Amino acid sequence: MPRRPHPTARQARLGAELRKLREAAGLKAREAAVLLDADSVQMSQIESGIAGVSEARVRRLAAHYACDDADLIDALVAMAVDRTRGWWDEYRGVLPQVNLDVAEAEHHATFLREVVINHVPGLLQTPDYARAVFTYMRPELPEDELKPRVEHRMRRRAVIEGDDPTPYTTIIHEFALRIRVADRRTSRAQLRWVLDNIEHGSVSVRVIPVDQDGFGGAGASMMYLGGPVPQLDTCLRDAPTGIACIDARPQLERLRTLFRKVEAASLDTVASRDFVHRLSKEL
Repeated sequence: MPRRPHPTARQARLGAELRKLREAAGLKAREAAVLLDADSVQMSQIESGIAGVSEARVRRLAAHYACDDADLIDALVAMAVDRTRGWWDEYRGVLPQVNLDVAEAEHHATFLREVVINHVPGLLQTPDYARAVFTYMRPELPEDELKPRVEHRMRRRAVIEGDDPTPYTTIIHEFALRIRVADRRTSRAQLRWVLDNIEHGSVSVRVIPVDQDGFGGAGASMMYLGGPVPQLDTCLRDAPTGIACIDARPQLERLRTLFRKVEAASLDTVASRDFVHRLSKEL
């Protein structure tokens, strides 16, 4: 298969999971390579996502690694044979790779859970709100870079719209709902859009009021994406160098626990809807 100079996060994840299975079996890369009539360099390229791998090779490796988790193997095979060119590919070379990776990850997720503290979540932003957020990027973006970012963010909403939306739960802090990233009109329209999504039943929104007891998770912002099996869950978190993609199982378990704690500190969905409605009336 042709080499990929810039594998996507999904392609890199497949390679990483194959490496985890090999290491769990106590094998070195050169030992696994023999099974594929390859060398250690080729094996390294497969495990880094630089080189693709066929269904037959995935199943051969899994059998050699004594992996008996049929659901996991089938999920890895699905990743290996996936040749999807989604709408996000239109932005290749236009936006940073991480933007494409986020859209691809959302497209393949079985569920989405998000915690946001500072801004309304991207999947629920209006164009004007998104534009206001992007104008604060440093260095400042010229219009020809700002426009595709806003457009890309709007197109990401496809996963929570349509006839078969991905289940999406978002927990939003009151601060994010109150802060005016632009003006009163933009804030009013943004809150109305959040309410529209709630009323259409496409998302589950829960709010954390500023006076809510039991919330110590000011740094809890995250996007947790469900995989076809729990081992393939992913969590996206902001980091100093950009978005960090977390897939180590101990870390994922800690983040699932963190989400449950934040959820426990939030209002239920009905009270949250009423809360957002009151805020919109204040504007």
